[in-house]
Amino acid sequence: MLQLHNVQVNYGAAPALWGIDLEVRAGELVSVIGPNGAGKTTLIHAIMGLNRLSGGTISWDGELISSLPPSRLCERGLALVPESRRLFTGMTVRENLELGAMHPAAKKRRADSLERVCDLFPAVRQKLSQVSGTLSGGQQQMVAIGRALMALPRVLLLDEPSLGLAPTIVSDMFRVIQSIHRAGTAVMLVEQNVSRALAISSRTYVLENGRVIAQGESDELAHRPEIRKAYLGL
Repeated sequence: MLQLHNVQVNYGAAPALWGIDLEVRAGELVSVIGPNGAGKTTLIHAIMGLNRLSGGTISWDGELISSLPPSRLCERGLALVPESRRLFTGMTVRENLELGAMHPAAKKRRADSLERVCDLFPAVRQKLSQVSGTLSGGQQQMVAIGRALMALPRVLLLDEPSLGLAPTIVSDMFRVIQSIHRAGTAVMLVEQNVSRALAISSRTYVLENGRVIAQGESDELAHRPEIRKAYLGL
């Protein structure tokens, strides 16, 4: 479905990603973990066309998409929930959600998609007319995920969805991610909450200093001594 081969991204003369090979298969939940500065956000932005590649290729269903703009990628079934949510805080919740359904196929199903988002996040239904900037952090994250789902993605890219949320809200957020996955949407989860990411994903990539240093089944990685020591504090 989504394949990265030997991907490299530079910031000026400084490499940020080195030779990244990664894939997300249809209907799969894959996590990407690593410390701050490992290149996780750079990676997810490269997939969405927000960072230009310095080398390598990104393919979607066998088609090279490395040079396509984000709008075209969205039409093909990729959607990003960015770090820190990035809502239009002066607009209502409904307006933010409807912005996610701008390409023709999504626009035709906007009403059904809005109903699905409200079923997934009952708190959002009660806030549709409220200005987004007045919501709590957890509610804003719900809207950010809902906005991405309005685009009818086949792969949902999540960049640090638990960042800055209270522990109880984090638990709810991971349950929602699992529900989205069970409904048939593939998920690529970039996350610093390593224990939770490993618990809900089928496969995991470990990123350090812009390189993939380990990959495999999440259960197996969770039992590796070096992963337990470096990321789980065990």
